[in-house]
Amino acid sequence: MKTFPMFLQMQGRRVVIAGGGEQAAQKCRLILKTEADITVLAPELDPELKDLHRSGKINWVTGPITAQHFADTALVFVASGCPGLDASLHAVAKAARATVNVVDQPQLCDAITPSIVDRAPVVVAIGTEGTAPVLARQIKTRVEEMLEPRLGDLAALAGRLRDLAARRLSPRRRRDLWRWVFAGPVRQLHAGGQEQDAARLIKAAILEDTFEAKTAGALCVISAAESADKDLMTLRGVQRLQEADVIYYDRTLGSAILELARRDADRVAIGAQSGQGQWPADKTTQLLINAARKGQRIVHLTSSSTELISRYAQFASTAQVPFEHIPGVEIPAHGVTARTG
Repeated sequence: MKTFPMFLQMQGRRVVIAGGGEQAAQKCRLILKTEADITVLAPELDPELKDLHRSGKINWVTGPITAQHFADTALVFVASGCPGLDASLHAVAKAARATVNVVDQPQLCDAITPSIVDRAPVVVAIGTEGTAPVLARQIKTRVEEMLEPRLGDLAALAGRLRDLAARRLSPRRRRDLWRWVFAGPVRQLHAGGQEQDAARLIKAAILEDTFEAKTAGALCVISAAESADKDLMTLRGVQRLQEADVIYYDRTLGSAILELARRDADRVAIGAQSGQGQWPADKTTQLLINAARKGQRIVHLTSSSTELISRYAQFASTAQVPFEHIPGVEIPAHGVTARTG
């Protein structure tokens, strides 16, 4: 990545927009979704910006622009509509060490504005590092279709109940709770306009610990190509990495693919390393099966052969542990295929 995606705290912080026309108005519409203090620098304002100023939603400063105007800001947008003037304003803003976005001039941008799907507090930002804004908008449209309009309200309700859940439920049960909330009948009720019924269900689930989703331990083996490229992981494999309590992975695969896993999952490298021998196959198998029998969701990320998969399946069947094998993807000389191992 050339750019690093991050959400900034904007409450009460200054955002300065240099320009008074349509480009500046577009940036105003975006920042008005936050709780930032907005100042527009321009000799004249278009009708939309004038109305925002009259209603007290933005500050308006006229006169010569100096570096002082850009001091102590969270973000600066340069949007005069004139490329030459924008370049000059960029230089003035950088003299104040501001973080700057210059409209349509990515080479002058410290920060790039993403396409945004807004279901506050759920916000999805989509960026292409300034290379393909049309593609970003296409992806935004697809995501808009995926997320129901009331989803943000449900997320806000969950946020208000997080402390109650923390007092009543173990960390594992809390994960089960929110998985049940966002993937089951509660979300369906809320999306259908039955917010009060959804809230009652969540509160009862927390207080009584009676919700469904008591997830039994399970063992999942994900076959990965030895290159361990992230883009060769199937969607189901990514889902299992996100659900896992413990991830065992072959040392030969390295750790890059683990960027797809849940951050707080335990990670254990297994296999031979310098000065040490290979873990015995039966020892590895029994270790993972025992962990699954204790109720943990276990993933083994491996490039091993079908013999290992068969052994896991046999041990899991004997121990009555749910077992799943997710084939990886490999690239033969003629293209990409799913491995059936």
